[in-house]
Amino acid sequence: MALLDLMPVAAAPRPDSRLTALPVAIIGAGPIGLAAAAHLAERDIPFVIYERGHVPGAAIREWGHTRLFSPWQHLVDDAAARLLADKGWQAPPAGRAPAGAEIVSAYLEPLAAHDAIAPAVRWGVEVLAVTREGMDRTRTRGRSQAPFALRLRLSDGTVVDETARAVVDASGTWGNANPLGSGGLDPLGWDEVSDRVLRALPDVRERDRARLAGRHVTVVGAGHSAANTLIDLAALQDDEPGTRVTWLIRNPSAARLSSGDDELEGRGALGSRVERLVADGRIEVVDRFEILRVEAHGDGVRLHGRRGDDAAAHDTDLVVAATGFRPQLDMLRELRLELDDIVEAPRRLAPLIDPNMHSCGTVSPHGYRELAHPESGFFIVGMKSYGRAPTFLLKTGYEQVRSVVAWLAGDAESAGRVELVLPATGVCSTSAGGCC
Repeated sequence: MALLDLMPVAAAPRPDSRLTALPVAIIGAGPIGLAAAAHLAERDIPFVIYERGHVPGAAIREWGHTRLFSPWQHLVDDAAARLLADKGWQAPPAGRAPAGAEIVSAYLEPLAAHDAIAPAVRWGVEVLAVTREGMDRTRTRGRSQAPFALRLRLSDGTVVDETARAVVDASGTWGNANPLGSGGLDPLGWDEVSDRVLRALPDVRERDRARLAGRHVTVVGAGHSAANTLIDLAALQDDEPGTRVTWLIRNPSAARLSSGDDELEGRGALGSRVERLVADGRIEVVDRFEILRVEAHGDGVRLHGRRGDDAAAHDTDLVVAATGFRPQLDMLRELRLELDDIVEAPRRLAPLIDPNMHSCGTVSPHGYRELAHPESGFFIVGMKSYGRAPTFLLKTGYEQVRSVVAWLAGDAESAGRVELVLPATGVCSTSAGGCC
């Protein structure tokens, strides 16, 4: 069980509260949002899912060509599996690690189509803001009894407000990448070159192949998504010898990609493969480079920055920004949140996921207490709950929503019993938007 601090957590709304006539609002129809729906369905609690895309797992589809490190047995939520089993669904082979596209087709699509979930999904609906009905964040009296109000942009562009008894924000971080600038902002000159920068995990082998082939491509970032792209670009060199690959990092080395012992064989092998490609001269490394400014340079990009105390510049045709992700919090500014100043995760959760101290496999199990905010009935779950930490795994997110839904149901015993059984091999993932 996770360590808890002594700050009290507000009780769930009483069964006779007027809030119980309203549904629980879930933001996002990815793996965690759909898992929350499955748990709510099992407890006969009404819910509605707001999904900005028009299909389940819209974010995962964008990096669907990338294979995860985690095998199937750690990628399916228990409540979701029970719902699907009632319809004759067969779980994929437990020990095999799928690509993102397989998770969508073999799991998320059948789950979203289940008759316990499908009628509650609102496709093409963007949540613009969440507040309390008739209350900004400064008003206190009667706050916990007031419904949540979600401002929505519907698929036809109409903007409306709808109410909910509670809100589970499972919107993820994929669409909110960290800026390319080392100071956490877009570098000066960004607008001039943004069309020459690709987001993390481009589909080097198929969708983006024509654009990348024969070009000088610089990958910025030191995580596993950067490593996946570097390996794919090196493979592209075999068919397109004019392809040149540079790896630009701001530290002296990419510590997260160490080829030493790793609880996941596939993840450890990733670091080893990149090291070999660097040693063989297939990938050029530019280390200790802090990006400050960018400008168009011919048909390419010139990155201006600093290496140590010296000014530096790097010329390239295209940039892949594999710099990680951060939560989009603007939509929540009228809620009373308690977030860690550094990681931007819930304050109780932040010490458990600090990437300077923890990998995916060493994060303690946690549930509604660690995810709670002063705004009773509001929870950020999934990758977004980890803020800027890249250590999230799906199995942890499934335990989060199991605990949160139990709390919403008034089942204190189940909500407080948080467990995460991990085998010695671990269940971590790529850092592709932080999933899996």
